[in-house]
Amino acid sequence: MPGRIEDYALIGDCHTAALVGRDGSIDWLCFPRFDSPACFAALLGTPDHGRWRIAPTDEPRIVRRAYRGDTLVLDTTFETDSGAVTLTDFMPIRYDQPDLVRIARGVGGRVRLRAELIARFDYGSVTPWVRPEAGGVRMTAGPETVHVRTPVGLRREGAAVVGEFEVSEGDEVPFVLNWHPSHLESPPLLDPHTALADTEEWWRAWVANCTYRGEWREAVTRSLITLKALTYSPTGGIVAAPTTSLPEQIGGPRNWDYRYCWLRDATFTLAALLQCGFKDEARAWRDWLLRAVAGRGDELQIMYGLAGERRLGETTLPWLPGYEGSRPVRTGNGAYNQFQLDVFGEVMDCLHLARRSGMTDDGGWRIERELLARLEEVWPEADEGIWEVRGPRQHFTHSKVMAWVAFDRAVKDVERFGLPGPVERWRRLRDDLHAEVCTRGWNPDRGCFTQHYGGTEVDAALLMMAEVGFLPADDPRIAGTVAAVERELMRHGFVERYRTESGVDGLPAGEGAFLLCSFWLADNYALAGRTADARQLFERLLAVRNDVGLLAEEYDPVVGRQLGNFPQAFSHLGLINTARNLTQPDSPTAARSST
Repeated sequence: MPGRIEDYALIGDCHTAALVGRDGSIDWLCFPRFDSPACFAALLGTPDHGRWRIAPTDEPRIVRRAYRGDTLVLDTTFETDSGAVTLTDFMPIRYDQPDLVRIARGVGGRVRLRAELIARFDYGSVTPWVRPEAGGVRMTAGPETVHVRTPVGLRREGAAVVGEFEVSEGDEVPFVLNWHPSHLESPPLLDPHTALADTEEWWRAWVANCTYRGEWREAVTRSLITLKALTYSPTGGIVAAPTTSLPEQIGGPRNWDYRYCWLRDATFTLAALLQCGFKDEARAWRDWLLRAVAGRGDELQIMYGLAGERRLGETTLPWLPGYEGSRPVRTGNGAYNQFQLDVFGEVMDCLHLARRSGMTDDGGWRIERELLARLEEVWPEADEGIWEVRGPRQHFTHSKVMAWVAFDRAVKDVERFGLPGPVERWRRLRDDLHAEVCTRGWNPDRGCFTQHYGGTEVDAALLMMAEVGFLPADDPRIAGTVAAVERELMRHGFVERYRTESGVDGLPAGEGAFLLCSFWLADNYALAGRTADARQLFERLLAVRNDVGLLAEEYDPVVGRQLGNFPQAFSHLGLINTARNLTQPDSPTAARSST
């Protein structure tokens, strides 16, 4: 059985990432990109689907772990009856080849450890040919080769490559894994200690650019590091998470591939990066966005691949039993070709924020006008909405609000920057949308906005109405909607997206609380002057981070465990922006909602 989701920590090289368990096992790793097939897939199955464990042979009495300061270098310390050993895991920032380094260092007494490596390419389905080589082993199957080099003697033991060794205080035993296409020559051997020093220095130099100085700086910094780790540096694209098919409901079918870049993340990402001092990353994300959406407006997608790829066809992997039996295991994401109106607003809002921040757009306005022309045609249509329902299309209120955002930001850009465009028509459309939402999305009997026109259910996405400036936070209609969310979607202090029992999403009922929605509620409290409530909710959210500061997509407050793909960019973006909303006058929400 894999560990609990919160038992994992993240290491990465800004091309891909690995998950390391508290037990010293790397149970998830895709080479050479986030979206490549995994060579360690035990996270979604068993050790036979691929893992690499280094741990004491005796059961540890205590396990402690932490990142080294403001870096992505992970130290896991095992204390046994005979002594203590620290396992250091990291991936050097990639410039030419992908590497993963593990160093066992004795810190007291004498400890015997066992290394067990089971490589299985293509998500655990392909067994490689294993050959010894100088200083280690080589594993090859089809297009892939993995080398492991170490001073420890390695041997075959069934399906695994294993080695046992001892460390005393001061001893250091390194392991270096690298991957390359099997038709190419082996890469040069990496010096693990030089790589460790260089990797620590790289992360510390990057974090030194952070301008956030408010309360909760440690949590904000760790979230920023996580966001950077989820960035595919060659293109600037940021994946929603480095994993696929970690369930939103244990044992259920709500298992999706999040190793892609969602347009919905655009404004949150840009705001978090810009307002924390990371202008180069913000510009790279903006440029990725422009390249991805370039083309005809009727070809706009809700998500793209790391380099802007458009075909993300969904398939299932029947040989993987799934995390704790949660099937199916999916790769690709069939929602990529859904029709979702809100992404028009997210793109326009993101590029509006970039323009206000002084970024030149180099032709971006032409792309935006193409998208607006398409939006003029389709905004009256029903869509699948922000939650990507796999049930019937609806006139989702949030989708219409975000269509309003698109026209609103277009009008503002014409007014503020003198850009050309049919501004009077856009103003009329903006006003028409506002009036329609306030009429058809409002339920006077319930005193709140509803998930879709003519409905009775509330939806946490409606909390965005004040954040984007559709209505002020102190408007009675917003207050009524916030009260409905508190009353109907808040469970044990956390916010659910919507009532899955309603059947609107076409899937079996049941999932955890969606962490981003809880951050949105805290933002609404802050905007409405309910500062004490905002801080209390924010502290509650901070408390569910794991021991190294990471958050998944969802949280089950009943059993007290994280759910969904991990770590989740959306959750960490929510943390960053809510912290700024509570501590900074120029917060993301204040900037976004200002008129």
